[in-house]
Amino acid sequence: MTVRETLDFSSRCQGVGRRPKILKEVSARESAAGIIPDADIDIYMKAISVEASKRSLQTDYILKIMGLEICADTMVGDAMIRGLSGGQKKRLTTAEMIVGPARAYFMDEISNGLDSSTTFQIISCFQQLTNISEYTMVISLLQPTPEVFDLFDDLILMAEGKIIYHGPRNEALNFFEECGFICPERKEVADFLQEILSCKDQQQYWSGPNESYRYISPHELSSMFKENHRGRKLEEPIVSPKSELGKEALAFNKYSLQKLEMFKACGAREALLMKRSMFVYVFKTGQLAIIALVTMSVFLRTRMTTDFTHATYYMGALFFSILMIMLNGTPEISMQIRRLPSFYKQKSYYFYSSWAYAIPASVLKVPVSILDSLVWICITYYGIGYTASVSRFFCQFLMLCFVHQSVTSLYRFIASYFQTPTASFFYLFLALTFFLMFGGFTLPKPSMPGWLNWGFWISPMTYAEIGTVINEFQAPRWQKETIQNITIGNRILINHGLYYSWHFYWISIGALFGSIILFYIAFGLALDYITSIEEYHGSRPIKRLCQEQEKDSNIRKESDGHSNISRAKMTIPVMELPITFHNLNYYIDTPPEMLKQGYPTKRLQLLNNITGALRPGVLSALMGVSGAGKTTLLDVLAGRKTGGYIEGDIRIGGYPKVQETFVRILGYCEQADIHSPQLTVEESVTYSAWLRLPSHVDKKTRSEFVAEVLETVELDQIKDVLVGTPQKNGLSMEQRKRLTIAVELVSNPSVILMDEPTTGLDTRSAAIVIRAVKNICKTGRTVVCTIHQPSTKIFEAFDELILMKNGGKIIYNGPIGERSSKKISGVLKVKSNCNPAAWMMDVTSTSMEVQHNMDFAILYDESSQHRDIVELVEKLSIPIPNSEILSFSHRFPRNGWIQLKACLWKQNLTYWRSPEYNLRRIMLTVISALVYGQIPKWWVWLYYLTPTSWTLDALLTSQYGNIEKEVRAFGETKSVSIFLNDYFGFHKDKLSLVAAVLIAFPFVLIILFSFSIEKFNFQKR
Repeated sequence: MTVRETLDFSSRCQGVGRRPKILKEVSARESAAGIIPDADIDIYMKAISVEASKRSLQTDYILKIMGLEICADTMVGDAMIRGLSGGQKKRLTTAEMIVGPARAYFMDEISNGLDSSTTFQIISCFQQLTNISEYTMVISLLQPTPEVFDLFDDLILMAEGKIIYHGPRNEALNFFEECGFICPERKEVADFLQEILSCKDQQQYWSGPNESYRYISPHELSSMFKENHRGRKLEEPIVSPKSELGKEALAFNKYSLQKLEMFKACGAREALLMKRSMFVYVFKTGQLAIIALVTMSVFLRTRMTTDFTHATYYMGALFFSILMIMLNGTPEISMQIRRLPSFYKQKSYYFYSSWAYAIPASVLKVPVSILDSLVWICITYYGIGYTASVSRFFCQFLMLCFVHQSVTSLYRFIASYFQTPTASFFYLFLALTFFLMFGGFTLPKPSMPGWLNWGFWISPMTYAEIGTVINEFQAPRWQKETIQNITIGNRILINHGLYYSWHFYWISIGALFGSIILFYIAFGLALDYITSIEEYHGSRPIKRLCQEQEKDSNIRKESDGHSNISRAKMTIPVMELPITFHNLNYYIDTPPEMLKQGYPTKRLQLLNNITGALRPGVLSALMGVSGAGKTTLLDVLAGRKTGGYIEGDIRIGGYPKVQETFVRILGYCEQADIHSPQLTVEESVTYSAWLRLPSHVDKKTRSEFVAEVLETVELDQIKDVLVGTPQKNGLSMEQRKRLTIAVELVSNPSVILMDEPTTGLDTRSAAIVIRAVKNICKTGRTVVCTIHQPSTKIFEAFDELILMKNGGKIIYNGPIGERSSKKISGVLKVKSNCNPAAWMMDVTSTSMEVQHNMDFAILYDESSQHRDIVELVEKLSIPIPNSEILSFSHRFPRNGWIQLKACLWKQNLTYWRSPEYNLRRIMLTVISALVYGQIPKWWVWLYYLTPTSWTLDALLTSQYGNIEKEVRAFGETKSVSIFLNDYFGFHKDKLSLVAAVLIAFPFVLIILFSFSIEKFNFQKR
């Protein structure tokens, strides 16, 4: 969905559509009281209360407040679909709630991924809403700047589940002064309040003599607050009597919409999502059509007659048709699992009930079932040569429709109940195996033990098989009598235990319809009662330094305990290479939505004449408002863009960049921290080192280097902890960020690009990450980081700054200076105790440009600072004398054997530590059965390409190939070995060839897998 569609749906579900009734009531009361409303407010109220309007003024207003109007018609996107930036998605999450009529808001870390200027504007708007409209807002922030922090009225400070302070913001420092802690100059209050709770940082704020200091735990601070007059004052409103308010002030309905409106809203959204997913439906329908053509050619009617032998072929064709229709719906599982997170989020907000979501999600798929069934039967019915009767054609079509709808409903239930792809597909294949075994074809009903008959009657495939075979084999053309005075049709039905009268066709239709309703209900119940996947509970701490007073000596250690490493070169030397980029431009094709709105050109420019230099040992910060092009610039420099058009000159060490060699000396830390959950921290870094370090580095040196890297990024204390799955278990977000850095650093890169390494972290965690980054930079590497909302301490850890504005333009490129002493000339002076990063974003904002009628990008291009950068770029673009262009003798650092060995090592650990997955696979293998059939000569090549056919050959030949006992089959008496040879084509003398082919299959598949991984890339940037 687009941003606007997301907000329109949210506002609709939150009851914005009831505003006309509210306006009518308010107008009536004002008229009765003789009140004349303010003209501006009256116009606004009427504008947002227009009935049957396709576009909501409220949505437009929120889009403008949140700075999302520029991407209002852009798809939200995900990891595989290009869409919003990280900051825009965060703002959309906030906008999704405030677009409604709620009066109380609880917002969790809404500033993640936003620049400080945007955060200030948003919180400033919230402050006005709170003060003017008397809203209740509680907002948690990780790294608030002083300007943002000062916008709040009250402060709640928590640690270890206890309230340390709750009261007016401007009295917080007074409370902690009374506790013995003083905030120093140039120290941001928010950072001080967070660090004072840390055992490692608390002592530096102690106002008394060092000898008298002892660590004061959060429990003690909480007790001190409760005994303080501020804590006692907090309890007064709680114990005082509550005022009696009218019932009109409260909401008694669980949902804002009536049931019918709720179904309409969810139905409209489901139809839109199906339209946007049309490629999936068209693709699987096309796939079904191709399979139908193949099936038709296998069971071609010109080769089939109405005798007993070919009746078995018709039976197989019907069974295969049902099976293909059932398998056609399996993509429903993946689609449903992808939608579950948004469903659970909106369900928890009471946007709609589970049933309002489940019924449209099921019913609107009925046309898909009809289309797929129609495509299949139109191709196969007369091509295979079923009974030429219009009524029987539609009877088979109706049966396939019901089968398709039944199994897709089952797939949705499985996806909603188990919620993960691994578990869902395991139980899917388990269900399919059950259907195959008890469907009446693979194992005929007469051959089943009596105690297993229940499985025959509860399988939807049973009723589909009964209905289709009755429809076909009770036709007049199958009523020829055999020598046993039984018609051919009845004989084939009796042999498979499917001999029922015609009325059982409609019983089968009813049974399938009942299964559809049953799975609909199960789907709704699963959504209603099964909670979302387990939430993240945090990683278990490895060390607790502050539990006892005896550990005070550890507490007094400096937080930077790894400075000795930062000042020394590491075990493996690094090539110090600068990067220069001159007049760098990047374009993409203009989205169709923007062209429809009148955008003048077919190409949209995201980077505009970017010029700069990144040098070894210099830590550079890349900053700018959300959507300015920071991540785009990193992607272009790294060569990660798979689309678009790049112009300009990029040089490494003075030589033009060659992507194939540049990737060998590049470390790129993306926003997403992607790691193998089953490996430990040390194993993850070791795996990267094994594959990415040159072959001349021996095992001992490699191990030492891994240890140094872990120590540099301060992960050595938790090296044996499993990485785990995000939001569920394992490492915390801050630890994952440092692991991402370690995985890249261990390749010994000359250049490291980091995209928002501090996003989502609190001040202390961000400081740890930046300290690790600083350590890396001091080893002689070229490091650049995009960063949002840095504290003063973090901002001043950087040496140079590249500042960008919307449109992909640079407005400052140069040093930050000691204590941020280098400033942009011609702007307001930074205030005392003001965060220089926040000040910088504020004075260079778009509103300031409009206010002063200037363009900072033009001013920068005409400045001496820009000329100095151009001169530096020209200087660094000249190769050092006697140097050579970067080149390697091989494409990969390690040969194929080492790569295979490393991958096998990792896969072995992954499988060994995934018992749930492996047990499911073993269970599925044990209970699965092989289904195969005879094929005509022109398809015999498929036989030789199918592993199951060779496996079956090996199994039967090895067990029965040398048995000479005679058996009677199809009216002939012959030995078992000859029967295998004549009927199946299995020769015992070819057993060694079969074994060799089976051994070759895994290697062929591995080669195809490797080729696909290397050549095919469906992720678009």
